[in-house]
Amino acid sequence: MKQRISYLLICLSLIASSCGSKKNNPTDSFDRQAMLTHYADEVIRPAYSALAFSLSSLETSVNTFNNTPEEGWLTQVQTVWKESYREWMRAVAYNFGPAGEEGLRKSLVEEIGTFPASETKVDSFIQNGAWNLNDFNRDARGFLAVEYLIFGKNQSPAEIASLFAADANRRTYLLALVQDIRQRVTAVNDGWNNQNYRNEFVENDGTDSGSSTSALYNEFVRSYEAIKNFKLGLPMGKRPGQLGPEPQLVEAYYSGQTLPMMKAHLQTIEDIWRGRTRSGFDGPGFRDYLETVQGGPELITSTEAQLTALKNALNAVPETSAVSEQISGNNAPLEALYVELSKMTRFFKSDMSSLLGIAITYSSGDGD
Repeated sequence: MKQRISYLLICLSLIASSCGSKKNNPTDSFDRQAMLTHYADEVIRPAYSALAFSLSSLETSVNTFNNTPEEGWLTQVQTVWKESYREWMRAVAYNFGPAGEEGLRKSLVEEIGTFPASETKVDSFIQNGAWNLNDFNRDARGFLAVEYLIFGKNQSPAEIASLFAADANRRTYLLALVQDIRQRVTAVNDGWNNQNYRNEFVENDGTDSGSSTSALYNEFVRSYEAIKNFKLGLPMGKRPGQLGPEPQLVEAYYSGQTLPMMKAHLQTIEDIWRGRTRSGFDGPGFRDYLETVQGGPELITSTEAQLTALKNALNAVPETSAVSEQISGNNAPLEALYVELSKMTRFFKSDMSSLLGIAITYSSGDGD
């Protein structure tokens, strides 16, 4: 009889424990495979496809300019670069799977999106007529190295075109950089179009650290923190060890496109949270996932309120002068934006991670 009572107590204990854990974990009623299918087919693959297509246009424009290095063709290259970089902002948060690290290769963000570009390295490679686009000099390749070459530093389009006309190495290096970006993006795009990988991504629908849900969520949060910490915090002098503002460290410094690209990146972050496609359709995404967990609807309300505050702060930043200039002058709107970005971190990172039961697997060094 004592053994039967003990066994019954153990069973009751296990049942109580199980019930208690379900209160703090996501419900199993949410279809994560449907969510991952939507992200894969309607959000991620179209983003990389559009980016690959735009880079083909950029390579064509560069070839035309190299054959006729005149101001008019340079302006065309600059325009297509802006379009391609905006497409990159749509894909920048999917830095896993085919875009992740492999061997000596770093993630796609590091290989083609490292900023600021090293003026010294780029100029040296051109002068010597030798470069290696597979080495550790990631600040001398990618989108931002191309930006430095085609927009110049305090130079007019006519002056930049003249430099290219007089220097075959400069023309060759520019084309090599664009081809390298296109080849890397094409490899990632091909990876996502591989049905085996796509199916593995959809089927790996758990919430553990090796799951697709975890990979997508972690890169979503990390990409958001990159905006706060590096695209704004670093040039404003907010990072540990900085003695003051360093406005030259903004993203897209030479083109003056810092603010438009920040807006595009933040829009991508919101779109991922909502499961929103390029056409504006909201499919099953993290927001829907939160609807199914205890405390989720309340977090959605808080998140959307903070998103509104964040977008208001972003829209209050003047468009008439470059962000780098604003940092050095009247930077009150940027300070307000940084505050709202910092507030947003809690909702995307701490609260979502807790409610969805998805661990943060990267180290941000952010202290929050």
